[in-house]
Amino acid sequence: MAGEELIAIRPDERFTPASNTKIFTVAAAFHRLGDLTQPDPSMGTSVRVVKHEDGALDLLLVGGGDPMLVDGADCVRDCLASLADMVVQNGVTRVRNVVGDDRLYPDQPWAPGWSWEDLVTRSGAPTSALTVNSNEVAILVKPGETAGTPAEVTWRASDVLGGAPPYALTNEMTTVASVDGEPGSWISVERPAGSSGIRVYGRVAVGSSAIPIPVAVPSPAEAAAWRFAHLLRERGVAIDGTVTAAHRPQQVDDNPKLRKEGAAPSPVFEGNEIARLLPPPLIEDATFIMKQSQNLHAELFLRRLGRVEGAGSVEDGLAIIGQMLDGIGAERTGWDFSDGAGMSIYNRVTPRTVAKLLQWSTKQSWAEQFRSTFPVGGVDGTLRRRFAGTALEGRVFAKTGTLTGVNALSGFMLTKSGKTLIFSAYANDRPSVAGSATAAMDAALVEISETN
Repeated sequence: MAGEELIAIRPDERFTPASNTKIFTVAAAFHRLGDLTQPDPSMGTSVRVVKHEDGALDLLLVGGGDPMLVDGADCVRDCLASLADMVVQNGVTRVRNVVGDDRLYPDQPWAPGWSWEDLVTRSGAPTSALTVNSNEVAILVKPGETAGTPAEVTWRASDVLGGAPPYALTNEMTTVASVDGEPGSWISVERPAGSSGIRVYGRVAVGSSAIPIPVAVPSPAEAAAWRFAHLLRERGVAIDGTVTAAHRPQQVDDNPKLRKEGAAPSPVFEGNEIARLLPPPLIEDATFIMKQSQNLHAELFLRRLGRVEGAGSVEDGLAIIGQMLDGIGAERTGWDFSDGAGMSIYNRVTPRTVAKLLQWSTKQSWAEQFRSTFPVGGVDGTLRRRFAGTALEGRVFAKTGTLTGVNALSGFMLTKSGKTLIFSAYANDRPSVAGSATAAMDAALVEISETN
């Protein structure tokens, strides 16, 4: 921790960091967003009422960038239903249109460099200032009674509102007795180009339990408005018009490198606010992001960083991370980022840059809070099944990273003698036949911990 370098193997080469990118995003949030243990009222979801000349009302469900807004029967905090209750308490009984408004941030559902096959999955859920249920729904796959019969594919009950499924569903699943002589299932989900529907194909073994498959929604603001409208109807509010979404197209001025000083776009929201939620403290979501490697929430952190000095764009958020790295003296060739989550194949870091950031973090007032967000070896998060039964169980605090051909692990560890070491390890361009590099990484770290 004092800065002595014990081991350095190719420390200045550039590697794809995968979800190690989240270390930089969350560190920047601690650095620039103030006390993360306190709620940020500006991120709360709100409802505005707009009155037309003929007296008809529109309701705008306005996203504030809150990643943790929930719609569900078991919701107890930060609930979309609470906003519907507030609307009724304000005496609203009939409206024309319900609009999901995510104009706080420019319309950038995905950052550059995300792989198209991920966009239908939970890992690739699109980013929106108006996010509900982490912008995902789910399908359930059940085998037929006998091999050769069609499998059953349905939407999760909580995603079927008022008897209406969220999207069209094409079932091309079959039931099999075994796969290559062994019981097993293989399921693939796709969203055909130009469609919001879902096609499910593959095979499921007879006798299997129902398999839930999370699916990303194609338009988060529209999905949120759809859920909100359902809650309003349940409370007796009539909706005479449409349920739709309002977006803010990305402009030149959303890029800090291109806009003039003071020209960051700022949307003007129509009507009067009649309801607002107070979101949970960001420290809770920072912990969720790091321990569970949640991509969408990391992207929303990046957009929130982008509001510090700009318009909430990807580029604005990355500029804040860049300022942080410049401030700690990181070599400019040691990093390039295109997103905040690590899904972009364009991201690059050097192990030395990561180690420098981690060492700098130990000198900040938020050092312990930051380290507490990391997964703990053999205990929780993405490390709960790693390091168990070794000298590093409960003594390594590190962020994982995984993409095709990529393994990454960076963080802190306590050695046998009680020292705290900072480390950053990467494996890139791994052949598909080589398997994961995590076992080799873990073994090397255990050996280092036992000899220091």
